[in-house]
This record gives sequence, structure tokens and C-alpha cells, in this order.
Amino acid sequence: MAKPALASIPASDKAAALALTPVSRETEARLDRYVSLLVEWQAKTNLIAPSTLPQLWTRHISDSLQLLDLAPNARRWLDFGSGGGFPGVVLACAMAERDGATVQLVERNAKKAAFLREALRVTGGAGSVVLADIGDYVDSSRTPVDCITARAVAPLHMLLGFAAPLVQQGTKVLFLKGQDVEAELTEATKYWKIEPLLHPSRTGGHGWIVELNTIERR
Repeated sequence: MAKPALASIPASDKAAALALTPVSRETEARLDRYVSLLVEWQAKTNLIAPSTLPQLWTRHISDSLQLLDLAPNARRWLDFGSGGGFPGVVLACAMAERDGATVQLVERNAKKAAFLREALRVTGGAGSVVLADIGDYVDSSRTPVDCITARAVAPLHMLLGFAAPLVQQGTKVLFLKGQDVEAELTEATKYWKIEPLLHPSRTGGHGWIVELNTIERR
């Protein structure tokens, strides 16, 4: 029998998500294990907004998976402030089938970092977790990165400050943002010279993906 919380996630939501962002059967199985674990932990740790649980697949998983098509050749991913695992764990589940792929999940909250480690263990996702502030991680890291992601972590102008040193080494940025993206871009351009590419989210609503390949301080 389905657990009550899992039962609150309609099968139609999963079907809609996988229609928007198809994955292999192996990746789907990993994502199923991740969803079960997240629902279990959600009962005691606030990993996502409870109101979004019935749309978990479309609002969170598909929203994360769509990044893969914007960086199809990326193998080394870095996720700032991974929280409940979006997009980091989802990407790690999908990247598990790619040779040499890995997703580094940076999270400063110890309880959430513990969840992320368990999620990678349970799913077999291609990744690892670092318990650290984003700024401290960037300052100390010497590992090359192909693509940086972040979702619901910090205002854009702050994220650009974290990402700038890595982007100057050739790293791409894909930040998931909401309906206030234009206001965030206006604020960010006070501090940074950027040429953003905006991609509307496949999942509808007012979501956007901000793609950047250059960041320079004003």
C-alpha cells in the first residue's frame, strides 16, 4: 500500500513531467527512489514547500531535468546551495549513466547535507556533497567545472559573485529563477557586466533559466 504522503503525488504529475523531460528507465527508477526518500524526510525536515508536494515531479524534478539540454556536453556540474536536492540530486540521477560525470552539491545546512548524502547513496547518483558555505567552497576549490547551477538560493547578483571566478575559467552558468527574473537582472547589472540568455521554463508558470557564459565586475 502506498504511504499517505506518496499517495498525495498523483501519477498524472509524474507522467506529465516525464513527457516534458524524458529520461531512461534506469534514471526513472533512481528518481522514484529519490522521491520516496524525500517524502519520508519531508515529514521531519522542511525540504520543499509542502504545498508543492502534489506537483513534485513537474514543479521540481522536471524543472531540474530541463537543464541537461542546455549543457549537453557538461560532465562536471556544481550545484550551489543544493537544499532538498534540486537540481543537484536530480542531475546526479540523470548523469549516473554518463562516463566521468559528477555533480558536486554544496550545502551549508548540516541536516540538509545529511539528506543529500543519503539521497545520493540510495539512488546511486553520480555526485558528492560538500558541507560548506558557497563562498568558502569557491575560494578553496581548484576542481574544474563545466556548469554551475542554483535554484532558490540567493538573489542573482550574489550568485554572480560566487560564480564569477569559475566562469572566468570557462564555466557555464544555468540559474533557475522565478517571475522576478527581470528585477533581479536589473539589480545584477548594477554590479556586473553580463550578457544573459533567458530560457522560459518548460514546466510553465513564470519560471526562467538564466544562462551566462561571461561575468565581469563593473
